[in-house]
Amino acid sequence: MSPLTPLDGRRIRVAVIGTGAIARDSHLPALARLAEEGETEVVAAVDIDAMSVESFCAAGGIPHAYTDLDRMLREQRPDLVTICTPPTLHREQSIAALRAGAWVWCEKPPVPTLADYAAVEAEEGVESGPYASIVFQHRFGSGTRHVSRLLAEGALGRPLVVHCQTTWYRDTAYYSVPWRGRWATEGGGPAMGHGIHQMDLMLDLLGPWSEVRAMAARLVHDVETEDVSTALVRFENGAMATIVNSVLSPDEVSRIRIDCERATVELTHLYGHSNANWHITPARGVPREEAGAWLDFGPDVPSSHREQLRELVASMRAGERPRSSGADGRTSLELVAALYKSAFTDVTVKAGEIGPGDPFYTAMHGDAPGWAPAATAPVAGEGVPA
Repeated sequence: MSPLTPLDGRRIRVAVIGTGAIARDSHLPALARLAEEGETEVVAAVDIDAMSVESFCAAGGIPHAYTDLDRMLREQRPDLVTICTPPTLHREQSIAALRAGAWVWCEKPPVPTLADYAAVEAEEGVESGPYASIVFQHRFGSGTRHVSRLLAEGALGRPLVVHCQTTWYRDTAYYSVPWRGRWATEGGGPAMGHGIHQMDLMLDLLGPWSEVRAMAARLVHDVETEDVSTALVRFENGAMATIVNSVLSPDEVSRIRIDCERATVELTHLYGHSNANWHITPARGVPREEAGAWLDFGPDVPSSHREQLRELVASMRAGERPRSSGADGRTSLELVAALYKSAFTDVTVKAGEIGPGDPFYTAMHGDAPGWAPAATAPVAGEGVPA
């Protein structure tokens, strides 16, 4: 399958699916900025709530509001759709867009399971798109780009010890939203819906992992999923990492620390980072001039939806698979699945072992006792005697 029309020399037609907070606060401003640069135009938005989508379109100057996704795809024929709906809808909506010839940019988590991810991949174009990519905006920006280059070139020496921390706070009101904290609709707890951003950035910086050993618990919230998890991860390059994902932490922070042979790299932020959030501490004996060059991050380009979208648009114009799609996009989802499998079965999980036939391939809870959702009892009035 290929895009419906050539993209050279014209604006990319974009449709926004879901008009909630993430669409209003992150996607629409990014699209507006690229529109100013002559790259995109938002032609439509879709939401099952007619009032919400009409308000969204009025505020954003979007010409067409829809409550029916298929009708929008048929009538507007967008080049790109951005998906800002709850995770349980991502598979169906991504597949519909791909079949209509549109590229996809989908909020995390991309889909609830690895099986769902494979189903979306199966609908992608073979050579030049359309492709489905995931919103992992923390990979993008000048700080990540600079540190990635230093690590790839070996300037800092071998990575040895890694800490990956997403310790946030969510109260009971947060989980009053019906789809949160449930396997079927959110896909997982903080490992899936919160910590996946830092874990994805860690994987992007360090490369493939080889094995994971994990624990998870429900310590506060009355939910199906976990509210805290910890994991030990070994990378193919030999580095060893600790991961903590929590929604129980009043002092909130997102943090990655990488101790290499010649320096420690640390990123400390919350929901996004700039050059100032990165710190490099040289080891004793590193020449001052060399260490000084490491600290030159260049012009500050903060991580953002805008920066990832800009690179995605360039990939679309080139007919190339974008980052955070295909195998590159699957890495974080596979690590989350392995974390859950290890935590719920008390085993060490190897990279690549969760595939068709494994219960954790089709459900992040893997039908594990104490974690799989309880069977729903029949409700009186639905063909059942009172």
